[in-house]
Amino acid sequence: LLTFAERERVRWSTLRGTCVKVSSGGTPRAGRAEYYEAGTAPWLRTNEVRFREIWSTDVRITERAVQETSASWIPANCVIVAISGATAGRSAVNKIPLTTNQHCCNLEVDPEQAEYKYVYYWVAANHLQIKSLGRGARADLNAELIKGFPIALPPIEEQRRIVKTLDAFDALV
Repeated sequence: LLTFAERERVRWSTLRGTCVKVSSGGTPRAGRAEYYEAGTAPWLRTNEVRFREIWSTDVRITERAVQETSASWIPANCVIVAISGATAGRSAVNKIPLTTNQHCCNLEVDPEQAEYKYVYYWVAANHLQIKSLGRGARADLNAELIKGFPIALPPIEEQRRIVKTLDAFDALV
């Protein structure tokens, strides 16, 4: 479903070209109780980026942490790509607004360019190619590498058909 013959009607772009915003998050300093105690803001770490939908996080931070650090909110339905360590190249979709650490590349997909779930399936299907772009001893990625990754964009209706089929398959397995 995500392989296109040359004669098929697709437009090639980059992940950057499908987004209204690309961001990363931040990690509030550990040990600062005012950043973690009684926190209500879901805060995603890369070990939770596991090729699935994210409905909750293991850790929550306070609004003070969001205001005073580089942690920032992203809306629901972003495609999140882990950029470092053992999880580099893995992706997920947040189904709730949340904050992330700095090792997440958050793609807020432009609905006029692509279906967010189509972008997710494309990134997930190509995670090994994305991971292979990594640099250094740990093969870390960065936002520029991810934003420049190519994506085939069939018409929106075709993207919706592909998402519907892959969602149904996902539900079965």
